[in-house]
Amino acid sequence: MGLRRGSTINAMSPEVSELLKRALALPVGERAALANTLLESVAGASESVQDAWDEEVARRIESLNSGKAVTVPWEELHRELLAMVNGR
Repeated sequence: MGLRRGSTINAMSPEVSELLKRALALPVGERAALANTLLESVAGASESVQDAWDEEVARRIESLNSGKAVTVPWEELHRELLAMVNGR
């Protein structure tokens, strides 16, 4: 089973895929700090980014509540992501 809705992993350059692979190997605390720093660097760019995220969150909540969204257990998604990053 592959990722749904326009997988961004497939659109990554080899360099970014390697960076992601290395980041996923970090301890949880370091991954969280890295993720927060990256998000802050994007969110600080514009108020419109926050507005877009707010709209996306609302859309996703509605999709979940209506039963349209397909959910995947974290363990399954994690295995898929690691397999993609590792080129399997």
